[in-house]
Amino acid sequence: MPKGYWVSVYRTISDPEKLAAYNELARSAVAAGGGRVLVRGGQVVAHDAGIAERTILIEFDSFEQAVATRESAAYQEALVALSDGVERDFRIVEGLD
Repeated sequence: MPKGYWVSVYRTISDPEKLAAYNELARSAVAAGGGRVLVRGGQVVAHDAGIAERTILIEFDSFEQAVATRESAAYQEALVALSDGVERDFRIVEGLD
């Protein structure tokens, strides 16, 4: 069964306090959903239309697990805390294996 991944690239962070509140809640929701953080921040080299900002990569055992975690009540609570504190590109993608 192919793994699932959350890929999140932040374009702007306008409210660091909202991001911090989101991080606390999202960390618990991701752990409960079986997600493993592979990349959180760190150095970024962007090419083409890329943006050299905060990037997050989280791995799940399946694509379905990744989608279910995003839809969970715990993660929805995290999104409420984040609200308009950032602008980001968030995707759930299926792995090759």
